[in-house]
Amino acid sequence: MGILNVTPDSFSDGGEWFETDRAIARGHDMIDQGADIVDVGGESSRPGARPVDTDEELRRIVPVVQALAGAVRVSVDTVKADVAGAALAAGATLVNDVSATLWSVAAEHGAGWVAMHRRGTPADMQDDPTYDDVVADVSAFLVARAEEARAAGVEEIWIDPGIGFGKTAEHNLALLGATAELAATGYPVLVGTSRKSFLGALARDAGGRPAPVHQRLAGSVATATWAMVQGASMVRVHDVTETVQAASLVGWGPGRVPEPAR
Repeated sequence: MGILNVTPDSFSDGGEWFETDRAIARGHDMIDQGADIVDVGGESSRPGARPVDTDEELRRIVPVVQALAGAVRVSVDTVKADVAGAALAAGATLVNDVSATLWSVAAEHGAGWVAMHRRGTPADMQDDPTYDDVVADVSAFLVARAEEARAAGVEEIWIDPGIGFGKTAEHNLALLGATAELAATGYPVLVGTSRKSFLGALARDAGGRPAPVHQRLAGSVATATWAMVQGASMVRVHDVTETVQAASLVGWGPGRVPEPAR
């Protein structure tokens, strides 16, 4: 899953693909690089991000979804039911839902749905996140939401542990270490670590400083590869070419991503 942020303020590439034509061109680049899905988002979910109103989010993403839907499977990254519905009507077939609340929209449109775990909101999710047992807590939450979605009629359901969303570096590593356990729930697992801050904190430079965003490629590919080997069925990345190469080296070939729900 290639990340396409049509935003001015995303943590890694904010503003880079904000203009519609540039976003569409970037989507086609990721298709050429081997992305199975292009994930289009118009509202940043980084820590501290400010909400975007519905009309603005729609203005950002609908033309991009329409332009790409004929060339690749498109997912919409949103927490708003109206935005998800509009994107699905425009040709998207998967709702990438960091709020894990939009299964009814997916059911209504016969689309797939990703339930992600998040503690809090972008405004406060990194304010001292705590868990009794992060793996058990996150797994129980995701399975419960997946079962609700299944009961509502959603046929294609993914679970995502929400790396970096209301978690410390230790929580993130524990969840990565439990990828096989999450996959054993029977629901396909989506993992997104690409360029996230915990990678910078772990991969410090010679002076002991955290690696900035543009120096997190190695960590991004390493953690994506770990997830693949441990049973994840999809990884969400900024750097498609490098991750596709890693996937081929570990035998993680085509066909991992299900076709759109019918």
